[in-house]
Amino acid sequence: MPIDPGAQRVLDLIREMGRPPIHTLSHEEARAASAKSRAVLQPEPEAVAEVEDLTCPGPLGPIRLRRYRAAGTEAGEALPCLLFLHGGGWVIGDLDSHDQPCRLLANAARCCVIAVDYRMAPEHPYPAAVEDSAAALRWVVANAAQLRIDAARLAVGGDSAGGNLAAVLALMGRDGSVPAVGYQMLLYPATDMAANRPAYERFTEGLILTDKTMRWFIDHYVPEPKRRYEWQASPLRANSLAGTPPAFVMTAGYDPLVDEGTAYARRLEEDGVRVTYLHLADQIHAFLTMGKFIPASALVLRQAALALAHHWQPEAPL
Repeated sequence: MPIDPGAQRVLDLIREMGRPPIHTLSHEEARAASAKSRAVLQPEPEAVAEVEDLTCPGPLGPIRLRRYRAAGTEAGEALPCLLFLHGGGWVIGDLDSHDQPCRLLANAARCCVIAVDYRMAPEHPYPAAVEDSAAALRWVVANAAQLRIDAARLAVGGDSAGGNLAAVLALMGRDGSVPAVGYQMLLYPATDMAANRPAYERFTEGLILTDKTMRWFIDHYVPEPKRRYEWQASPLRANSLAGTPPAFVMTAGYDPLVDEGTAYARRLEEDGVRVTYLHLADQIHAFLTMGKFIPASALVLRQAALALAHHWQPEAPL
């Protein structure tokens, strides 16, 4: 399958600019390079009814959050809520890196999106991101009335590293260590820190995320190799996924994470979880934050949002 023309243009642009691969940079340099690319790759963010920066208590101090309410919603309406965990390999990314996708998701699902600025590696390695995500989920449920959200219609979601954290929260909710959620949105998720599936051998050069780049992220996030097999780092290694909420799982064809994302969707189905699985054979990892060049970005985000909205209101047309 040929790569999407817009995705190829992004790869060509990166090469023309001479940007070095992420895994050759320090984590500070990688963060600066990522932040610099946002204006080039992302379209203008959609208008929403309300945006508010918040904080909630965390294990080592306040956690920054950002709350979005969909355009066209009433100020006093208790909206369903998506707790969103951003991607970036647990090393890069923040509230601003995913502001545009969060706005689109809020509008398309007609919901509230609350984005979480969890602690990053290598300063705060695993399980810091899990702990912050769990703290944010507990706080959102405890403060649902003040946040004007409906705690009975709560989902978790994220892309890449954020998809990993969302899958972990769904498992934790099933087991009772955090409030249970009703849906999980996993967008090209990382699910297995072993990094030994065949896709790692296929994607070694010429992409934004290659085998070496992903191992660089994992080395920063879970520096102790033996801990990479814990299910809170590698949810695919959980004994069972049964009892977790319905899921939307998306994978991209040109992505070292494609095999573990596919395996996670298959495991969900085998363990009796209702799952919608979308595979984009011609897409690269991280395309959801490249909408200025890749039209499929908005299309897939809207499709994920509509699947979520349909779960909340099954009588609504897709």
